Amino acid sequence: MSFIRLSIRRAQPQLVAPLQCTALRHYSTPLTSVNVDDRPLAGIKVVDLTRVLAGPLATMMLSDLGADVIKIETPKTGDDTRSWLPPSASFPSEGTYPRPDLPPESAYFLQANRNKRSLTLNLKSDKGREVIQRLVSDADILVENYVPGKLDKFGLGYEQVKAVNPKLIYCSITGYGSTGPYAKFPGYDVVIEAEAGLMHITGEKGGKPVKVGVAVTDILTGHYAQSGILAALLKRGKTGVGSRVEVSLFESQIASLANIGSNYLISSQEATRWGTSHPSIVPYQVFPTKDSFIMLSAGNDIQFSILCSPTVLDRMEWVNDQRFSKNSKRVENRGELVRLIEEALSERGTEEWCERFKGKGPINNIAQTFAHPQSIARQVVEEVEHPRAGKIRLAAAATSYDGEKPKLYRPPPYLGEHTDEVLQELGYDLKEVGKMKQEGVV
Repeated sequence: MSFIRLSIRRAQPQLVAPLQCTALRHYSTPLTSVNVDDRPLAGIKVVDLTRVLAGPLATMMLSDLGADVIKIETPKTGDDTRSWLPPSASFPSEGTYPRPDLPPESAYFLQANRNKRSLTLNLKSDKGREVIQRLVSDADILVENYVPGKLDKFGLGYEQVKAVNPKLIYCSITGYGSTGPYAKFPGYDVVIEAEAGLMHITGEKGGKPVKVGVAVTDILTGHYAQSGILAALLKRGKTGVGSRVEVSLFESQIASLANIGSNYLISSQEATRWGTSHPSIVPYQVFPTKDSFIMLSAGNDIQFSILCSPTVLDRMEWVNDQRFSKNSKRVENRGELVRLIEEALSERGTEEWCERFKGKGPINNIAQTFAHPQSIARQVVEEVEHPRAGKIRLAAAATSYDGEKPKLYRPPPYLGEHTDEVLQELGYDLKEVGKMKQEGVV
């Protein structure tokens, strides 16, 4: 199966001072060949009270920008996604590694937690609450994804924290928001996909609704959270005062309905499932060829004329046909045009059509995606040494700054990897740390 999209295209680092801990010095040190100090958020401290995907993705993007993200995890189990395996990274075949009592590092956890430090902490204990209060007292950002009101029990509600640290930017990520009849309900990506309209428009025309292949609502919410936090940082730079940022899966998904939502709001046009087709663009769908499938997308009249040109479909008469000369006419006469394109494409196999479309690639599986020459050229994968899993590969940051992507500078942490380190930074000595471990505080 091949994807063909017609489009008009126009045309020595500083060493980082290692953050070390006494017990695991060589594991917690950042990669010294990567510059962190000149990143946009260098010096910004983030207390990360999130788990699963939306929150961890937001804080990971902040860490990519140089923020010191301290991920608070429950002792023994940690982030829910640590147990979401298989698949997982294998243990090194040779040598020793820390914490052999822990299960393997899950692929799910690894993909959303790079560059962070892990501190295990029992927030239900008095000492645990003392530790978190110390952390928050001089933090710049706190990100949490608890059910509204839950953190108030630990003295970590917004008003409680604001009284201690008025400069703090407090970001809450919830399922449905902090008010309204659904405020106290937990939010799950697949449920919100269904409830906020996305699943209604995903799937084959006339078929059953289906979910998107990745947790896209979580991902969208994570991006909305990050942008809200960055805007609040800019505001604080002007006013010296922190802000409360709120995002929810429900509202993020509704805001991301884009033209589908606008179609309803502007003209009361209810949406339906179109499969690979588009309600407002023709041609825009998967077509069968002589031996397989390709996808065509002609988003404007110029692209449609290229599709019809002698070097591609060789059907220039369609350009002057009043039924197809404009996109609005092509939408009106969708059935007839689709039939004609299917007839034309049936004359050759997919590989031949790919040649005519000047190198546009196939509908790739995941292995082919990462092996794509453009993926290699753009360095979309980074390799890093993980203390428990050896060399692992992770998707790189998607945004470049001044022509360079922010390189990964610390592998995703194993559970509690930086507990000693962070506690000592907060002023606790090794004797106190040892006692907290014995008492199950950390």
